[in-house]
Amino acid sequence: MRSPLNALEVDQLTRVFDVSSPWLNRMIERKPKRYLRAVQDVTFVVQKGKCLALVGESGCGKSTVARLVTGLYEPTEGAIIFAQANDGTPMEAQMIFQDPHASLNPRWRVGDIIAEPIREFALRDSGEATAVRVAELLKVVGLSPDDAGRYPHEFSGGQRQRISIARALASEPEFLVCDEPTSALDVSVQAQILNLMRKLQDELGLTYLFISHNLAVVRHMADRIAVMYLGRIVEEADTEVLFANPQHPYTQLLLQTIPNVASPNRDRQLMGGEPPSPLDPPKGCSFHPRCPLALDICSQVAPAVRARKGGGAVACHLAPQF
Repeated sequence: MRSPLNALEVDQLTRVFDVSSPWLNRMIERKPKRYLRAVQDVTFVVQKGKCLALVGESGCGKSTVARLVTGLYEPTEGAIIFAQANDGTPMEAQMIFQDPHASLNPRWRVGDIIAEPIREFALRDSGEATAVRVAELLKVVGLSPDDAGRYPHEFSGGQRQRISIARALASEPEFLVCDEPTSALDVSVQAQILNLMRKLQDELGLTYLFISHNLAVVRHMADRIAVMYLGRIVEEADTEVLFANPQHPYTQLLLQTIPNVASPNRDRQLMGGEPPSPLDPPKGCSFHPRCPLALDICSQVAPAVRARKGGGAVACHLAPQF
């Protein structure tokens, strides 16, 4: 899997959380420890200068992958390997969080929020040079240098997310992990932020790992898509290949949920039920209880990941191969 073209290589990544009750409760109630496998055997690569999107329903493990990649969580098993940056050190990753209301310190002025990474990494040799860099970053994200003296509550949600992007860029990373960066914003503002991110990617040569549940957003941003379900990647392919010919039933159902005013599909088959609990996943294929095409083998044997027709990979007993 190692390649000089890859910015990030994730191999068999697994994260298990201990969600047991306190020891005394377990002793009194005679209950065993409980473990949640939030991410299970996840493997993917992100090429330099490209955008890979992880998509899926809430609770599928995609945000856990984001936190593993950025070091906020330690993996239980598997490897996360970044390529070398231009200076020979491991490529640095920064994260843009979902909620700009919660991710910015309300007691700090915007200038201090953006300047903190610059100071921590000693990227400028004086306070004056740091202030100049903060002003540059504010202009890069479409804000005014005068905004450095204001507090986060004085800005709209879209402006706060621009501040978050400026802070992420302050340490001069080459890799950004974007955890649903537009889901908390109005639709009109979402488009502005996405266009800004595409512009920054082109101008700065950034690489993105983009986390989202919104397939319309993903199609605009991603070169390649990996679909997650209950902690596993069930299908991966180039964006247009996936949209044109989805192979996994879950991917097909996700694509059917995208609104289409010109050609509404009111007769589509609805996906039944809630996702199973990751504390007690079903045997065999984890999607089989909700799958309209499930066979007997689907409830007994977990499908292997194999090459999908049209390129990429898929984990489904029914998916055609090359």
